Amino acid sequence: MSMEAVKKSYRERYEKITSQFRLMDDDFMTLVFGGNIEATQLLLNILLEDSSLTVIETVGQFEIKNPNGRSVRLDIHAVDANGQHFDVEVQRASKGAGAERARFNSSMLDTRMASIGDKIPELKPAYVIFITEKDVLGGGFPLYHIDRKIDELDNKLFGDGSHIIYVNGEYNNSEDPIGMLMHDFHCTSASEMYYSILANRVRYFKETEGGQDNMCKLMEDFRDEIARDSAIEASIDTARQFGISEDAILENIMGRFNLTESEAKSYMLEKSA
Repeated sequence: MSMEAVKKSYRERYEKITSQFRLMDDDFMTLVFGGNIEATQLLLNILLEDSSLTVIETVGQFEIKNPNGRSVRLDIHAVDANGQHFDVEVQRASKGAGAERARFNSSMLDTRMASIGDKIPELKPAYVIFITEKDVLGGGFPLYHIDRKIDELDNKLFGDGSHIIYVNGEYNNSEDPIGMLMHDFHCTSASEMYYSILANRVRYFKETEGGQDNMCKLMEDFRDEIARDSAIEASIDTARQFGISEDAILENIMGRFNLTESEAKSYMLEKSA
Protein backbone atom coordinates (compact mmCIF):
# COMPACT_ATOMS: atom_id res chain seq x y z
CA MET A 1 0.00 0.00 0.00
CA SER A 2 1.34 3.43 -0.97
CA MET A 3 2.00 6.16 1.60
CA GLU A 4 -0.88 8.19 0.13
CA ALA A 5 -3.24 5.25 0.54
CA VAL A 6 -2.12 4.78 4.16
CA LYS A 7 -2.72 8.47 4.92
CA LYS A 8 -6.15 8.31 3.27
CA SER A 9 -7.14 5.22 5.26
CA TYR A 10 -5.87 6.82 8.48
CA ARG A 11 -7.88 10.00 7.84
CA GLU A 12 -11.03 8.05 6.94
CA ARG A 13 -10.84 6.14 10.25
CA TYR A 14 -10.47 9.39 12.19
CA GLU A 15 -13.34 11.03 10.32
CA LYS A 16 -15.59 8.05 11.06
CA ILE A 17 -14.82 8.33 14.78
CA THR A 18 -15.11 12.11 14.99
CA SER A 19 -18.40 12.11 13.07
CA GLN A 20 -19.97 10.54 16.17
CA PHE A 21 -18.72 13.24 18.54
CA ARG A 22 -21.33 15.29 20.41
CA LEU A 23 -21.10 18.32 22.65
CA MET A 24 -21.73 15.85 25.49
CA ASP A 25 -18.22 14.52 24.80
CA ASP A 26 -15.97 16.78 26.84
CA ASP A 27 -13.03 16.92 24.40
CA PHE A 28 -15.29 17.94 21.52
CA MET A 29 -17.19 20.37 23.74
CA THR A 30 -13.89 21.99 24.70
CA LEU A 31 -12.97 22.33 21.02
CA VAL A 32 -16.31 23.95 20.13
CA PHE A 33 -16.55 26.39 23.05
CA GLY A 34 -12.90 27.01 23.96
CA GLY A 35 -11.80 30.42 22.68
CA ASN A 36 -15.22 31.12 21.12
CA ILE A 37 -16.91 33.93 23.01
CA GLU A 38 -20.15 33.84 21.01
CA ALA A 39 -20.83 30.14 21.69
CA THR A 40 -19.80 30.38 25.35
CA GLN A 41 -21.98 33.43 25.90
CA LEU A 42 -24.98 31.62 24.41
CA LEU A 43 -24.33 28.67 26.73
CA LEU A 44 -24.11 30.83 29.86
CA ASN A 45 -27.05 33.06 28.87
CA ILE A 46 -29.23 29.95 28.71
CA LEU A 47 -27.93 28.13 31.79
CA LEU A 48 -27.97 31.21 34.03
CA GLU A 49 -31.21 32.41 32.42
CA ASP A 50 -29.63 35.84 32.03
CA SER A 51 -29.49 37.35 28.54
CA SER A 52 -27.56 40.39 29.82
CA LEU A 53 -24.46 38.35 30.76
CA THR A 54 -21.57 39.31 28.47
CA VAL A 55 -18.56 36.99 28.15
CA ILE A 56 -15.20 38.71 27.60
CA GLU A 57 -12.87 35.70 27.85
CA THR A 58 -13.16 31.96 27.37
CA VAL A 59 -10.48 29.26 27.39
CA GLY A 60 -10.72 25.51 26.87
CA GLN A 61 -8.72 23.01 28.94
CA PHE A 62 -7.72 25.75 31.37
CA GLU A 63 -5.42 24.53 34.13
CA ILE A 64 -5.37 26.08 37.58
CA LYS A 65 -2.16 25.02 39.29
CA ASN A 66 -2.01 24.37 43.01
CA PRO A 67 1.63 24.42 44.23
CA ASN A 68 0.61 22.75 47.50
CA GLY A 69 -1.41 19.89 46.11
CA ARG A 70 -3.60 18.73 43.27
CA SER A 71 -4.19 21.04 40.31
CA VAL A 72 -7.35 21.10 38.22
CA ARG A 73 -8.01 21.32 34.48
CA LEU A 74 -11.32 22.93 33.53
CA ASP A 75 -13.19 22.03 30.33
CA ILE A 76 -14.22 25.65 29.85
CA HIS A 77 -13.15 28.65 31.93
CA ALA A 78 -14.92 31.94 31.20
CA VAL A 79 -15.03 35.45 32.62
CA ASP A 80 -17.84 37.97 32.07
CA ALA A 81 -17.84 41.76 31.92
CA ASN A 82 -18.59 41.99 35.66
CA GLY A 83 -15.56 39.88 36.60
CA GLN A 84 -17.56 36.76 37.43
CA HIS A 85 -15.77 33.46 36.78
CA PHE A 86 -17.35 30.32 35.33
CA ASP A 87 -16.13 26.72 35.28
CA VAL A 88 -18.19 24.60 32.86
CA GLU A 89 -17.62 20.84 32.96
CA VAL A 90 -19.21 18.08 30.90
CA GLN A 91 -19.48 14.80 32.82
CA ARG A 92 -20.81 11.70 31.08
CA ALA A 93 -19.97 9.51 34.09
CA SER A 94 -22.00 10.43 37.15
CA LYS A 95 -19.11 9.67 39.51
CA GLY A 96 -17.13 12.54 37.97
CA ALA A 97 -19.74 15.07 39.10
CA GLY A 98 -19.86 14.33 42.80
CA ALA A 99 -20.21 16.86 45.59
CA GLU A 100 -16.50 16.67 46.47
CA ARG A 101 -15.51 17.45 42.87
CA ALA A 102 -17.85 20.46 42.82
CA ARG A 103 -16.43 21.73 46.12
CA PHE A 104 -12.83 21.27 44.92
CA ASN A 105 -13.41 23.09 41.62
CA SER A 106 -15.14 25.92 43.46
CA SER A 107 -12.20 26.29 45.85
CA MET A 108 -9.74 26.35 42.96
CA LEU A 109 -11.69 29.13 41.23
CA ASP A 110 -11.47 31.16 44.44
CA THR A 111 -7.73 30.50 44.59
CA ARG A 112 -7.39 31.67 41.01
CA MET A 113 -9.18 34.96 41.78
CA ALA A 114 -7.38 35.73 45.05
CA SER A 115 -4.62 38.31 44.73
CA ILE A 116 -1.32 37.38 46.32
CA GLY A 117 -0.66 39.53 49.38
CA ASP A 118 -4.28 40.44 50.07
CA LYS A 119 -5.22 39.85 53.70
CA ILE A 120 -8.84 39.30 52.69
CA PRO A 121 -9.10 38.67 48.93
CA GLU A 122 -11.81 40.47 46.99
CA LEU A 123 -13.63 37.60 45.35
CA LYS A 124 -16.10 38.04 42.51
CA PRO A 125 -18.99 35.58 42.18
CA ALA A 126 -17.90 32.21 40.81
CA TYR A 127 -19.99 29.47 39.19
CA VAL A 128 -19.14 25.79 38.87
CA ILE A 129 -21.47 24.25 36.28
CA PHE A 130 -21.70 20.49 35.67
CA ILE A 131 -23.51 19.36 32.53
CA THR A 132 -24.21 15.68 33.16
CA GLU A 133 -25.46 13.09 30.68
CA LYS A 134 -27.80 11.63 33.29
CA ASP A 135 -30.00 13.31 35.89
CA VAL A 136 -27.47 12.62 38.65
CA LEU A 137 -29.50 14.38 41.38
CA GLY A 138 -32.64 12.49 40.39
CA GLY A 139 -35.32 15.15 40.74
CA GLY A 140 -36.33 15.52 37.10
CA PHE A 141 -35.52 19.25 37.05
CA PRO A 142 -33.60 20.86 34.18
CA LEU A 143 -31.32 22.74 36.60
CA TYR A 144 -30.25 22.32 40.21
CA HIS A 145 -28.85 25.35 42.07
CA ILE A 146 -26.61 24.74 45.09
CA ASP A 147 -25.81 27.74 47.34
CA ARG A 148 -24.74 28.10 50.96
CA LYS A 149 -27.60 28.90 53.34
CA ILE A 150 -27.97 29.72 57.04
CA ASP A 151 -29.98 27.05 58.87
CA GLU A 152 -30.89 29.22 61.86
CA LEU A 153 -32.20 32.07 59.69
CA ASP A 154 -34.83 30.08 57.78
CA ASN A 155 -32.33 29.06 55.09
CA LYS A 156 -31.46 32.64 54.22
CA LEU A 157 -28.77 32.78 51.52
CA PHE A 158 -25.29 33.28 52.94
CA GLY A 159 -24.37 35.38 49.90
CA ASP A 160 -20.69 34.48 49.60
CA GLY A 161 -20.87 34.51 45.79
CA SER A 162 -20.08 30.80 45.43
CA HIS A 163 -22.56 28.96 43.18
CA ILE A 164 -22.80 25.37 41.92
CA ILE A 165 -25.23 24.41 39.16
CA TYR A 166 -26.02 20.92 37.86
CA VAL A 167 -27.57 20.68 34.39
CA ASN A 168 -29.71 17.62 33.70
CA GLY A 169 -28.58 16.28 30.32
CA GLU A 170 -31.67 14.04 30.12
CA TYR A 171 -33.98 17.05 30.10
CA ASN A 172 -35.49 17.35 26.62
CA ASN A 173 -38.20 19.94 26.01
CA SER A 174 -38.37 21.61 22.61
CA GLU A 175 -40.33 24.53 24.07
CA ASP A 176 -37.74 25.35 26.72
CA PRO A 177 -34.29 26.91 26.00
CA ILE A 178 -32.51 24.50 28.34
CA GLY A 179 -34.30 21.51 26.81
CA MET A 180 -33.31 22.72 23.34
CA LEU A 181 -29.72 23.17 24.49
CA MET A 182 -29.55 19.65 25.92
CA HIS A 183 -31.00 18.32 22.68
CA ASP A 184 -28.16 20.04 20.81
CA PHE A 185 -25.61 18.57 23.22
CA HIS A 186 -26.72 15.06 22.16
CA CYS A 187 -26.70 15.68 18.40
CA THR A 188 -24.00 14.22 16.16
CA SER A 189 -25.14 16.29 13.15
CA ALA A 190 -25.25 20.08 12.91
CA SER A 191 -28.39 19.86 10.77
CA GLU A 192 -30.35 18.46 13.74
CA MET A 193 -29.46 21.27 16.14
CA TYR A 194 -31.71 24.14 17.27
CA TYR A 195 -29.12 26.82 17.99
CA SER A 196 -27.43 28.12 14.83
CA ILE A 197 -24.37 29.41 16.73
CA LEU A 198 -23.64 25.91 17.99
CA ALA A 199 -24.62 24.25 14.72
CA ASN A 200 -22.19 26.44 12.78
CA ARG A 201 -19.35 25.56 15.13
CA VAL A 202 -20.12 21.83 14.92
CA ARG A 203 -20.44 22.07 11.14
CA TYR A 204 -17.05 23.76 10.89
CA PHE A 205 -15.25 21.04 12.80
CA LYS A 206 -17.06 18.13 11.16
CA GLU A 207 -17.63 19.31 7.58
CA THR A 208 -14.73 21.59 6.58
CA GLU A 209 -11.16 20.62 5.85
CA GLY A 210 -9.69 23.05 8.38
CA GLY A 211 -12.06 21.90 11.09
CA GLN A 212 -11.39 18.24 10.39
CA ASP A 213 -7.66 18.88 10.68
CA ASN A 214 -8.30 20.30 14.16
CA MET A 215 -10.40 17.26 15.01
CA CYS A 216 -7.64 14.90 13.93
CA LYS A 217 -5.18 16.87 16.03
CA LEU A 218 -7.60 16.52 18.97
CA MET A 219 -7.69 12.75 18.51
CA GLU A 220 -3.90 12.53 18.29
CA ASP A 221 -3.43 14.66 21.41
CA PHE A 222 -6.03 12.60 23.25
CA ARG A 223 -4.32 9.35 22.23
CA ASP A 224 -0.91 10.67 23.33
CA GLU A 225 -2.34 11.90 26.65
CA ILE A 226 -3.90 8.51 27.41
CA ALA A 227 -0.65 6.71 26.53
CA ARG A 228 1.39 9.03 28.78
CA ASP A 229 -1.05 8.71 31.69
CA SER A 230 -1.00 4.93 31.34
CA ALA A 231 2.81 4.86 31.35
CA ILE A 232 2.97 7.01 34.51
CA GLU A 233 0.37 4.88 36.30
CA ALA A 234 2.13 1.65 35.29
CA SER A 235 5.42 3.01 36.60
CA ILE A 236 3.84 3.84 39.97
CA ASP A 237 2.15 0.42 40.22
CA THR A 238 5.34 -1.47 39.38
CA ALA A 239 7.45 0.51 41.84
CA ARG A 240 4.96 -0.05 44.65
CA GLN A 241 4.86 -3.77 43.94
CA PHE A 242 8.64 -3.88 44.47
CA GLY A 243 8.33 -1.98 47.74
CA ILE A 244 10.05 1.20 46.55
CA SER A 245 9.45 4.15 48.87
CA GLU A 246 6.91 6.82 47.97
CA ASP A 247 9.62 9.50 47.97
CA ALA A 248 11.72 7.50 45.51
CA ILE A 249 8.68 6.90 43.26
CA LEU A 250 7.90 10.61 43.33
CA GLU A 251 11.44 11.53 42.34
CA ASN A 252 11.50 8.89 39.61
CA ILE A 253 8.30 9.92 37.81
CA MET A 254 9.19 13.62 38.10
CA GLY A 255 12.46 13.01 36.28
CA ARG A 256 11.26 10.38 33.82
CA PHE A 257 8.10 12.16 32.71
CA ASN A 258 9.17 15.78 33.29
CA LEU A 259 6.48 16.42 35.92
CA THR A 260 6.33 19.12 38.55
CA GLU A 261 6.15 17.90 42.14
CA SER A 262 2.45 18.80 42.39
CA GLU A 263 1.66 16.98 39.12
CA ALA A 264 3.55 13.87 40.28
CA LYS A 265 1.75 13.91 43.63
CA SER A 266 -1.58 14.13 41.83
CA TYR A 267 -0.83 10.95 39.87
CA MET A 268 0.25 9.15 43.03
CA LEU A 269 -2.89 10.23 44.88
CA GLU A 270 -5.07 9.02 41.99
CA LYS A 271 -3.41 5.60 42.15
CA SER A 272 -3.92 5.47 45.93
CA ALA A 273 -7.66 6.25 45.69
